Amino acid sequence: MKMLTDNPLRTREDLKKAVLDITAPLLPHYSEGKSRLHIGDTSASYSDSTAEAEAFARPLWGLAPLLSDGCADDWAELYRKGLASGTDPDSPEYWGDPHDYDQLLVEMAAMGLALMLAPEKIWEPLGEKEKANIYRWLSFVNEKKAYDCNWRLFAVMVNLGFRKAGLPYCAEAVDAALARVEEFYLGDGWYADGKPAHSDYYVAFAIHFYQLVYAKQMETADPERSALYKARAKAFAEDFILWFGEDGEAVPYGRSMTYRFAQAAFWSAYAYAGVDGFAPGVVKGIILRCLRSWFKRPIWNNDGTLSIGYGYPNLIMTEGYNAPGSPYWALKTMLVLALGEDSEFWRCEELPLPVADGSRALAHPHMIAQKNGRHSVLFAAGHPMPNWHTHGEAKYEKFAYSNLFGFSVPKSRWGTGAAGLDSTLALSEGDEDWRTKRENKEFLVTDDYIYAKWTPWADVEVKTYLIPRLPWQVRVHIISSGRELASFEGGFAYPSEGASALPRGDGAFVAFGGFTGGIIDLLGGREAGLRGMEANTNLVFSRTAVPALTGPVHRGETVLGCAVFCGEGEASPAPALTVEGGKITVDFGGKKVVIEL
Repeated sequence: MKMLTDNPLRTREDLKKAVLDITAPLLPHYSEGKSRLHIGDTSASYSDSTAEAEAFARPLWGLAPLLSDGCADDWAELYRKGLASGTDPDSPEYWGDPHDYDQLLVEMAAMGLALMLAPEKIWEPLGEKEKANIYRWLSFVNEKKAYDCNWRLFAVMVNLGFRKAGLPYCAEAVDAALARVEEFYLGDGWYADGKPAHSDYYVAFAIHFYQLVYAKQMETADPERSALYKARAKAFAEDFILWFGEDGEAVPYGRSMTYRFAQAAFWSAYAYAGVDGFAPGVVKGIILRCLRSWFKRPIWNNDGTLSIGYGYPNLIMTEGYNAPGSPYWALKTMLVLALGEDSEFWRCEELPLPVADGSRALAHPHMIAQKNGRHSVLFAAGHPMPNWHTHGEAKYEKFAYSNLFGFSVPKSRWGTGAAGLDSTLALSEGDEDWRTKRENKEFLVTDDYIYAKWTPWADVEVKTYLIPRLPWQVRVHIISSGRELASFEGGFAYPSEGASALPRGDGAFVAFGGFTGGIIDLLGGREAGLRGMEANTNLVFSRTAVPALTGPVHRGETVLGCAVFCGEGEASPAPALTVEGGKITVDFGGKKVVIEL
């Protein structure tokens, strides 16, 4: 939308305008009673009725902070009417009594935030019957079962809203939820989103987000937990800042990428809670640059509503719980509007990222995070779990995830173009039915390298060693196979438009937007080339090509080794690799990494 592209996003007024510009296109789509919002005809795993209730609730993540400033009376009136009709059992627009594991429990969290931040707008003008219905309906969150993950914290958000509105709240439900999430804690500020589960953006825009809201709201009533959650957020931020590039682009990784600029929601909660860590100007810069980067992208439908997708409208990469209103979770990043104009956050100057080029092993999410200029990459070991989420192997098990080049998901396992084979090794029995790493049998993350063992067939074992040193990364695969196989190994995916192939005899290379990318076979036996990918498989670019290596894998033991490059300007000299004498040795031209096998 032009009004967002033109918004400089420098001041609090700019951000308020952005919320109004994002939500204004929704107005024609509300139901007569204002409790439902129909903005698309695609489906999710829950009913269309619930999807319309979700679409009603999620704009509150941005509108509630806006309403806390005493403005947007028209929106306040609309949401009072919608809450009243959606929770009235006698209304034709009643959302229904929530059941165990109901998506409606998710949407209650945004309503709880509205009660917390703007009770004088959302709650106090209501009649007694309306208040009784809303309170009764939201109280289901204390009775119904929630999935054993960040869902546990929805009860916390609702009860904090009750408390702020002067209503009876269930301290037992809050304590039980916080105690269970405490069991998800891994250390160094990191959680898993369940037990066992991944450590992904849900740690940032869900678990930490809700706990930091608690820390702010309960600063006086529960100082011990408040201090604990702030301390953990401070520790987490030291790692999480590496997921963001200089220009604001965060690394797409894991599920729920259709929530887009919610990537920065943790930083908004960090500022809202007053965490004593990075300077307010640093946090402000991360948030505003992230929003600017997103508002330049074609992420809107023709009517101005947010689309389902990532860098462009795209249903292929989504999960079964992504309904037309789901992307408005992104508005969680607008929580900083709950900070007044006179707060230090809004008075300070925006500062650049304080993190220089470098590398850090992140033990808990099983990664090495590296930065090189504008490029931020998460080199991932993967997880010892089956990754049942849609495209789970693409979202969690690739070797590298880039803030600039995204990752690809498969349309099909058949054919290299449809299988989304960037940043991975794929194997087939020569029938174009490609298998990639789906889960680990073993893994190890060190400061210098990552190791993972995986078994695409019962009689095929792959030991992968990933040695990153941006702008290069070296991969070694020791394959023990009981069958004849074909292999395909891809580097980063580049856009087909604007990228040009570079003539180079030792590999396949392309140039794009000031970057050079490519792949080199370091041990021989494979052929290099550029392979076109199916349209809409990559999250960032709608049409892509991948520098790739192809070759056979014979029965017995095969060792494959390659170097992948992605950097600004021309490619530097390739690293040297030897695999002999029970050792892998990589020489990056002055920096040697030796791995004992």
